[in-house]
Amino acid sequence: MPLCESKIKPKSWGDIEEQFAIFYASKGDDGIMWCPDCRAVKEVVEEIFDKEDAASALIIYVGQKPEWKSPENEWRQQPWDVQTIPTIVRLRDGKRLVDQGPIKEGLKALVEDERKDFD
Repeated sequence: MPLCESKIKPKSWGDIEEQFAIFYASKGDDGIMWCPDCRAVKEVVEEIFDKEDAASALIIYVGQKPEWKSPENEWRQQPWDVQTIPTIVRLRDGKRLVDQGPIKEGLKALVEDERKDFD
């Protein structure tokens, strides 16, 4: 399946084998992400990536709300520099989609562009 959740924390971009990295809020004890914008794009992300022939993507959870809000959060630091969630990064060129609106509007085009380059 092209969409998978990170089991270990990558230390650099080079540790990620997938074509895309998706940064989401961590899930609570109820199994639901605390960030409403992350929840809002989840269905679109799954529609795009959760198919056998889709581009590959790795979901990385950035922490619970207090952890994420800290300026010291590891995902806010280099090399990641993720300042907003959700954030989707195309790894070959670092192009990013951030926030709910741009993700919903631009994700299909970003993935289609990736597929064209490798067809």
